[in-house]
Amino acid sequence: MLLKMLAVSAAMLAAGVVHAQVKVGVVTSSTGPTALIGIPQKNTVALLPKKIGDLTVEYISLDDASDPTQSVTSFKKLITEQKVDALIGPSGSPNAMGVIQFAAESGTPMLAPVGTAAVVLPMTPEKKWVFKTTQNDDIIAKALVSHMASSNIKTAAFIGLNDAYGENWLKVFSDLAKQNNIKIVAVERYQRSDSSVTGQALKVLSAKPDAVLVAGTGSAAVLPQATLAKQGYKGKFYQTHGAALPAFLSLGGKEVEGTILAASLMLVLPEIDDGNPSKKVAVDYIDQYQKRFGEKPATFGANVYDAGLLLEQAIPVAAKTAQPGTKEFRSALRDALEKTRELVATQGVYNMSPEDHSGFDDRGRELITVQNGAWKLVK
Repeated sequence: MLLKMLAVSAAMLAAGVVHAQVKVGVVTSSTGPTALIGIPQKNTVALLPKKIGDLTVEYISLDDASDPTQSVTSFKKLITEQKVDALIGPSGSPNAMGVIQFAAESGTPMLAPVGTAAVVLPMTPEKKWVFKTTQNDDIIAKALVSHMASSNIKTAAFIGLNDAYGENWLKVFSDLAKQNNIKIVAVERYQRSDSSVTGQALKVLSAKPDAVLVAGTGSAAVLPQATLAKQGYKGKFYQTHGAALPAFLSLGGKEVEGTILAASLMLVLPEIDDGNPSKKVAVDYIDQYQKRFGEKPATFGANVYDAGLLLEQAIPVAAKTAQPGTKEFRSALRDALEKTRELVATQGVYNMSPEDHSGFDDRGRELITVQNGAWKLVK
């Protein structure tokens, strides 16, 4: 009897050791059309905390090759085979929209480092499992449209990706433009994989707008603007936070000079006041990344780093309720993420609520322009 009791105790102890490890699945697009976004996100996984409180954390990272179908396959594998406690990813907005149901069905919190607010809005029973680690479109759009209004822009054209990112941006921009008496005179769409948008650009050019808003991400944000500039368009260009990466400057060259966008303070850190609480966090992240990979990260990598900060705060809270590896722990983790308050991260301050699973306010954006091939704060 004593031997049997000792065996049971040993088994329970062993189980406790196993459950002392939190598993986090990560899906990024480190190859394919979205790789400029996915590579810094994949690299950032190496900088996430390996121990949180008394728990060790294992990160299982997969590449979906920018393919939404592969995102689904990867998510299912992480949920069913690896039985992860949380998910980070995927990199692309269409990819993220396609996996929400699987995170929800399994009751696994998902931290989405994507642009479109559609992953969390409007809130639904499925989307309550998703937390977005980037600024919602409306926060960025308000800054852009405010600048348009103050610059006496009366007409504007929109050219955006023909996916969830572009769709939500068209909706948000249309509403704000109307409120500010800005008439949208042309609407054009294109694919992330397109190598030419000449037809769309000619239609925009013929509408003679005062300004053009491009709603694209990564290298795909450059193509419409460069095409219009080469065709002789002389109006003002605006870009979303999807363009906030070094490659936008290097690929766009002189065609992107003077662009206005609203994005993370990371783009203009030297110009940010030291009193900004996010500056130190951002500097620490950049220093770690640069030391490990020999270059500065694009802001998209910070979206994954912030996911790690959110988990670092929420995991100890969830662990008070249940053990990792259980449905109860995943549910408690979701609840803890939703109660995040004043968490200072690389790009702003998070305040989550049942209605808001992004949590950023105006502290999560800066109005920025391109000047002499570099990002500059608009003052």
